[in-house]
Amino acid sequence: MDIQHLVDRLEDLVDEGRHVFGTKYTMVDEERALEIIDQMRISIPEEIEKAARVTHERDRVLAAANEEAARIVQQARQHSEDLIDEHEMVKQAKVRAEYVIEQAKIETAKITQEADDYVLAQLSQLEHQFAASLEEIRNGIELMQYQEPVAMEVEPEKQPIHVPRPEVSREPINFDRPAQAPVGGRI
Repeated sequence: MDIQHLVDRLEDLVDEGRHVFGTKYTMVDEERALEIIDQMRISIPEEIEKAARVTHERDRVLAAANEEAARIVQQARQHSEDLIDEHEMVKQAKVRAEYVIEQAKIETAKITQEADDYVLAQLSQLEHQFAASLEEIRNGIELMQYQEPVAMEVEPEKQPIHVPRPEVSREPINFDRPAQAPVGGRI
């Protein structure tokens, strides 16, 4: 699944959340948020694989350019040997071969730089998207962990049905250490 789509889904989840009156906080559905985070963990390696494919394609193009340069050099050498008796033509062939080699090096450097720039841009964009999503998730978790319940007067016929929630650990999540699944639980 595309990481951008997952970021959009996470943003929609935050937008759909209940805003806490008088604060900047929003309550979000924890189960849906965790589901999106799980999908992001799966999707990020796909994005990295995509970047690896781009790098592989760059290497393939470089190899083809180097082969072409070697072929041109070989042709220039052969041509030079054929024209050894004609001194001026030999000089011209050498100059032409050097020019072609230099052009091939310039083209190779250009292709390499473009591929590197593209990979860097893709990885930077992925990092930015992931950092923004992570910050939103942290804010939602922090809100859910430290929020005090608000008492409200509700008419008996308009009271919501109480659905028991599973017991959730109140220990803050530490994102600086690798995730470890609890025994018998979800990640």
